[in-house]
Amino acid sequence: MPTGLGLVFYNTLKLMRLISLPHFLLLAGLVSLSFTSPVQAQEKQDTSKPTSVDPRLLEWEKARIVKEYTIAEVKITGIRYLDTSIVYSIANLQPGDKFVHPGAELFGKAISNLWRQKLFSGAQVFVTKLEDDKVWVEINIQERPRLGNYKFTGIRKTEEEDILTKISLTKQTIITENTRREIIEKITKHYAEKGFRNVQVKLEEKPDPTFANSNMLFINVAKGNRVRIGDINFYGNEQVDDLRLKKQFKGTKESTRITLRPDQASGPYGTNSRASVREYFRTLGFLSPSRTKRVLDPYVRLKLLSSAKFDDKKYEEDKEKLLNYYNSLGYRDAQIIADTQYLTARGNLNVDFKVNEGNRYYFGNIIWKGNAKFSDSLLNQLLAINKGDIYNVAVLNKRLGKEASQEGGDISGYYMDDGYLFFRAEPVEVAVYNDTIDYEIRMMEGPQARIKNVTIAGNEKTKDHVVRRELRTVPGELFSRAQLIRSQRELGNLQFFNQEKINPGVVPNQDDGTVDINWQLEEKSADQLELSAGWGGGIGLTGTLGVTFNNFSVKNIWKKSAWDPLPTGDGQKLSVRLQSNGRAYRSYSASFTEPWLGGKKRNSLTLGFNSSRFSNAFDPFTGRIDKARSDTNYLSTSGFSVAFGKQLKWPDDYFNLVLTFNYTRYKLANYPIFSSDFTSGTSNNVSVKVALQRSSVFNPIFPTSGSNFLASVQFTPPYSLLGNVGSGYNAYRRPEYHKWRFNAEWYVPIGKPLGAEKNRQFVVKLAAKYGFMGRYNPDLPYSPFERFQVGDAGLTNNFGLLGYDIVAHRGYPVYQTSDPTINPDQQSASQFFTIFNKYQLEARFPLVTNPSSTIYALSFFEAANGWYNYKDYNPFRLRRSVGVGMRFFLPMFGLLGFDYGIGLDRAIPGQSNGLKGISRFTFMLGFEPE
Repeated sequence: MPTGLGLVFYNTLKLMRLISLPHFLLLAGLVSLSFTSPVQAQEKQDTSKPTSVDPRLLEWEKARIVKEYTIAEVKITGIRYLDTSIVYSIANLQPGDKFVHPGAELFGKAISNLWRQKLFSGAQVFVTKLEDDKVWVEINIQERPRLGNYKFTGIRKTEEEDILTKISLTKQTIITENTRREIIEKITKHYAEKGFRNVQVKLEEKPDPTFANSNMLFINVAKGNRVRIGDINFYGNEQVDDLRLKKQFKGTKESTRITLRPDQASGPYGTNSRASVREYFRTLGFLSPSRTKRVLDPYVRLKLLSSAKFDDKKYEEDKEKLLNYYNSLGYRDAQIIADTQYLTARGNLNVDFKVNEGNRYYFGNIIWKGNAKFSDSLLNQLLAINKGDIYNVAVLNKRLGKEASQEGGDISGYYMDDGYLFFRAEPVEVAVYNDTIDYEIRMMEGPQARIKNVTIAGNEKTKDHVVRRELRTVPGELFSRAQLIRSQRELGNLQFFNQEKINPGVVPNQDDGTVDINWQLEEKSADQLELSAGWGGGIGLTGTLGVTFNNFSVKNIWKKSAWDPLPTGDGQKLSVRLQSNGRAYRSYSASFTEPWLGGKKRNSLTLGFNSSRFSNAFDPFTGRIDKARSDTNYLSTSGFSVAFGKQLKWPDDYFNLVLTFNYTRYKLANYPIFSSDFTSGTSNNVSVKVALQRSSVFNPIFPTSGSNFLASVQFTPPYSLLGNVGSGYNAYRRPEYHKWRFNAEWYVPIGKPLGAEKNRQFVVKLAAKYGFMGRYNPDLPYSPFERFQVGDAGLTNNFGLLGYDIVAHRGYPVYQTSDPTINPDQQSASQFFTIFNKYQLEARFPLVTNPSSTIYALSFFEAANGWYNYKDYNPFRLRRSVGVGMRFFLPMFGLLGFDYGIGLDRAIPGQSNGLKGISRFTFMLGFEPE
């Protein structure tokens, strides 16, 4: 059989026998090399009108001797819209080109070049004339159409917009088979993810008169009905119940069902018998929740918070989870023999699995090899796996430290905390007999690694010394994984860097037994701004201006080059706040904190100053603000505080001791805010506060683990014990008291982290808070200052002038009685408690966690109350509330929070005050109250 050009000539002669002479004369003068599209056969048109077969072309076709030829002319035919120069350039055939025949691949390469551009649906190369060593060549092409307008049918406009984000439809681009295939595949996948498993996409093209050489594309989408998962069936599982297996599926869930006639569809792997109702009652199955659920499942199934659509990606992940669950139960040989999905007569999608559970295995003897640092008995104690325990390789790897664990305590951690960075532990099965597996754990301790270089990158504003003083990874010290994690926590608590981008970058150097740590950081905004303004008739200008700079630098305040826009980078905190309500109220406050006094130890210094004035400028006779009245009826307060903090080393370095000296001066003029006995005069409140606190919380904005504890006592000099005060002692002029506080908070993660970056996890917050006030002299009343306001959202209408602690209780107004059923709607109280208890339970879930904002939702249960003396104190008589809320943390504006609470004790039997009457919607701005 001839090949190549000979095959073309052979077919031409064969065709000549079948056609008449006139047709033969039309075809005989043209001998060609022809390449056509596999998608579409196109009719070839001659460009000349030969009258006879050129014998030189026939000889050239049958040539056996290699001879060199020169292209005399190249002609382009069939082109209508493209520039011929483009075709010449692509084909790379030019007059004067030399080639040898037979054996040259010049024409084949030209065809390949043309097809590679995807501009043509057909391409052919003809040899039309031959003289001596010169040939004349014709290139015949058929252009592909371009995309003109397009139109979707069968779907809504909003669906069309969603699809256009996933497929690229650009006008005047070439329509190729790949274009058509991509449109169909992506639309089908788009709707399959939404539960439409029977999508049909049809494409239709028509010439578009709007554009030259363009087709209008009609995309018809028939979605069909949404398909939901009806039943998930298991076959071959004898040891593990279906319900337990279904619980392992996180992305493949059955749909909600309430019916009296369950679906009777049968799968390809046999039939499963349903639980017998008669047997259920006979064996008292109603006492078992799992057996009750098994009986009700064919008839009643509530899956209100889960999606029943079928997702291929999640389905594959769930299959892995199923096998991992079997492995965790000791069935290490468990297999999914087959699985399938099929539609039932009701249009639901059933998912069937055929499994082979295999035998259940147990741990046998565990032998340690190569351990010199720790003894076998200590390693066995740390491993906590005994002979006869159910075989679970995941637990083994977790206890060895081969798999990351939030709890810590693994063997790898013990070694790495002592510098053994190159430590390895490889568990090897040495014997499998009956149902028992013996292990040999081969240890490679290696040398202790010391830290060589510690570099910092990404801190564009924060200076290196601020970062380094927080690090526990010091050059020359032994490597410690615990200190590495602690350093990461301390950097996160600065709030200067993106929590999720703090990366230690550990680089071991096995050649010299050292390790480099390259900290990668990403700065984020830590400053806050509070700004509001208004104008009221008769009151004047009102508003608030507050700024907080959390990474300030006092040292560079006089350097002009450091203001960009403010001197920053030394980790100091400066806060200034101005508030005015016209003549009625004005307040100034400022504070400064140096967290590392002296720069060598974590000893903090905080200075604070405040000044406020509250005027009773309202004239009840005229109903207007009177300037003269504001100058003669007022309460002004001013004060300052100095606080010293020191980090302790015992019991551990999470403890801090803070000593605070505070002075507040109250000056009254015809202002009966305290008592009718004290409307004018001066009061001086001098106190010292000692606080012991411990905080192991990581990420204060949204803590996921750790705890906070605070125990403090605040006291004044015992004036009444230092001299004979007599009956004329005024508790307002020189208040005396001792106040005790105790706060405890725990943060416990629940379940596994979710999301692509594993940074979204349920967290439970538990809190208990106590406070009580004492007096030195039982013959004197309790101090009117420093008491406790309990209730509402932690706001006050008195602007905090009395210096009392604000204890919020969502769902209740501010209350001033200890009776939980008495809760009149009020925003402030006329008297305040000397004792309070509060308990709190919150479940939190983050919705957004990134440097620009943190948003999380919460639900809560709270119980609190207050008392005026120890005789009435009853810690079990509390006001209770439940509710939900949201928190928004914005870098520039701080905290914004909303809560909706329901006061359970406000619902009085026999009174129909409805949900509205016992609930409160509250918000908070700037800080989270107690």
